[in-house]
Amino acid sequence: MKLYEAQEATENGATELDVVMNLGWLKIGKTDAIHREIAEICEETGQTVKVILETNLLTDAEKKLGAEIAMDAGAAFLKTSTGWNGGATVSDVRLLKEVARDRVGIKASGGIRTLEQALDLILAGATRLGTSRGIDLIRGRYNLEKDG
Repeated sequence: MKLYEAQEATENGATELDVVMNLGWLKIGKTDAIHREIAEICEETGQTVKVILETNLLTDAEKKLGAEIAMDAGAAFLKTSTGWNGGATVSDVRLLKEVARDRVGIKASGGIRTLEQALDLILAGATRLGTSRGIDLIRGRYNLEKDG
């Protein structure tokens, strides 16, 4: 189903895809199935794929394993979360950055509400941010620069 949806999104003009890793499979050790699913999406669509790990629901060992599988399968980015199960943390971004060793981008997503949070995540290694408050963050940056 994920492959079908990814193909349909691509046919409708999407050039980047966010794909949530199957956490149930990760937790029970079905690593081959996870790899196959992500690799098919990457290969069949030819688009930039960001694999969402939902880091708040995983142990550090599961985060590392999930990240390795996603990278091996062709993901262009490791993404912390959808935002539905908690948001990005500095410690998770650092962990993903350490595992990725600059082979893929790191997208911190979910719960980013302040400029300070955004900057901390970037300093920790995030190469992209996913936030519904982008305009507020930009305005906050402008106000900080304007005020001194």
